[in-house]
Amino acid sequence: MNWANMTERISLRQKIFSAFRIDRSMRLVWQASPKWTAINLAIIIVQGFLPLLLLYLMKLIIDTISAALSSPDPLAALRDITLLIALAGFAYLINSAASSLSAYASNVQSITVRDHIYNRIHEKSAEVDLAYYENPAYFDTLHRAQIEGPYRPQRIVNGLVQVCQNAIAFMAMIGLLSLFHWSIAILLFLAALPGVVVRLVYAKKEDNWEREHTAEQRKASYLNWILTSEECAKEVRLFDTGNFFTQTFHNIREIIRKKQLSLARQRTYAESASGFFAIIILIGCFLMIAQRTLAGNITLGDMVMYYQAFQRGLNNLQTLLKNAASLYEDNLFVAYLFNFLAIKNRVSDPPNPQQIPQNIKGVELRLEHVSFSYPGVRESVLDDVNITIGNGETIALVGVNGAGKSTIVKLLCRLYDPEGGRLTFNGIDFRELTQAQLRKQISTVFQDFVKYHLTVKENIFLGEAASTAQIRCIEEAAQKAGADSLVTALPNGYDTLLGRRFEEGEELSLGEWQKIALSRAFLRDTPLIILDEPASSLDPLAEYQMFSNFKKLIAGRSALLISHRLSAVRTADRIYLLSGGRITESGTHKELMALEGEYADMYSKQSRLFTAPE
Repeated sequence: MNWANMTERISLRQKIFSAFRIDRSMRLVWQASPKWTAINLAIIIVQGFLPLLLLYLMKLIIDTISAALSSPDPLAALRDITLLIALAGFAYLINSAASSLSAYASNVQSITVRDHIYNRIHEKSAEVDLAYYENPAYFDTLHRAQIEGPYRPQRIVNGLVQVCQNAIAFMAMIGLLSLFHWSIAILLFLAALPGVVVRLVYAKKEDNWEREHTAEQRKASYLNWILTSEECAKEVRLFDTGNFFTQTFHNIREIIRKKQLSLARQRTYAESASGFFAIIILIGCFLMIAQRTLAGNITLGDMVMYYQAFQRGLNNLQTLLKNAASLYEDNLFVAYLFNFLAIKNRVSDPPNPQQIPQNIKGVELRLEHVSFSYPGVRESVLDDVNITIGNGETIALVGVNGAGKSTIVKLLCRLYDPEGGRLTFNGIDFRELTQAQLRKQISTVFQDFVKYHLTVKENIFLGEAASTAQIRCIEEAAQKAGADSLVTALPNGYDTLLGRRFEEGEELSLGEWQKIALSRAFLRDTPLIILDEPASSLDPLAEYQMFSNFKKLIAGRSALLISHRLSAVRTADRIYLLSGGRITESGTHKELMALEGEYADMYSKQSRLFTAPE
């Protein structure tokens, strides 16, 4: 699958359609926060009509004062004026309360929606095929989704709220101004139009810039991780590479910053020019209103009302059109989120899966004529591979680096599907089972196991997180992996926080971390256990103890053992030698040594290495 091409096809197909689609964002926000979305909608209706009421009350106040000043007893109108001012004050109070409630509702809604979108991104990240994590184009899409996704949908909804509110207020102002002159509405549109055109043009430019420079931004983020992460801290200091990475980060950020500032500068100039045009029209309209007031065609209160109505109407229209342009802009960016959420997996569950019996004991797995190559790579990693893991058997897989051993593990865990041949579980094709029920039958310790910065108990519990594993089971798993003694020595035992990422955490050696990972695998009671270089970080004594008791540790389960230390696989029921993506030799240790082939040669050289005289 060419993920980059697929992404490009999606964006081209949706470029026009998606830019003006807001239904997806509306559904997303409504699903995340229906109550506060409804409250926001109610508030915009109130805020839309309040400006018209306030303008009319201001007109009445001014006209009443003007009439009172020309009367013999000006104070006689004080009661009416006081009542009008009280009504205006009450309207302002409602408007202020509505604004405060709207700000609070928007804040609550924004936080809720952001968390909801993070959950969607995390859920999707956890379910997409492993292939996407091994493709740079996927990381570009994920990066854009993570950067733009959490806040763009909320901005779209806020933009819609503003559009509705300003549309209601604008139509109210237009109705009022039509009493003055029909040309006012046309002048309002002319004043606001250049600003909208500028917004649309630069929204597209910024979207193009974002897509063209995603890889550079990801590289800058990666360099930042190198400079600030625990994993790289030792080498950065040992090899004194801090200046190199800092300068490289600075150079990339400088290129990005110059391009961003150049685009921002161009946009500022264009927006300033459109604003100047709007001010000219505003001054012309004010002169028109002033002329009619001096001619006696309208009252002083009318003049203030019409001028403020035009000014507010212009602001409403500018905001309305800018928000419409923002909707276009935000939809260009939010498409990254929806493209990411729309990723289709190649490894999928069948519509009518077969069922694996509960508490199954006996299991046989087969790789039958399996061929495989990674997406986007022409060379095959596996070619016509046949392997059988019988019930209760310990099978060893050996070979040089790059022979395809870890790929077989990925296929057995159904992180990929083979391109040719099939894998079977008790005769059932893997593709006829759901991924979840198949993976529940397999416990794996990967060579690049994860060091979770959680408590010891939580680290081991993750091996069976879907269950309610008791502390007794966790302790038994640690004992099988030889981790019980190291846990006992920790300050809080199984409640000790591991790693230095958080306060009061205890760091372990790599070998001790591997024992915790092995404990995680032993906790899971599955018919098949896969150990990929399980002793690579163990000290010689711990390695000896583990392999000496290996049959006892796996308790009759089927096991696949991958190790470069051939002495560790001698007791396996059957050994497969993988070379160049093909099984070139198979048999017991004794049979392979008698064959005097590649396995015997590897074993002999490795034995001489460890027995060579000083």
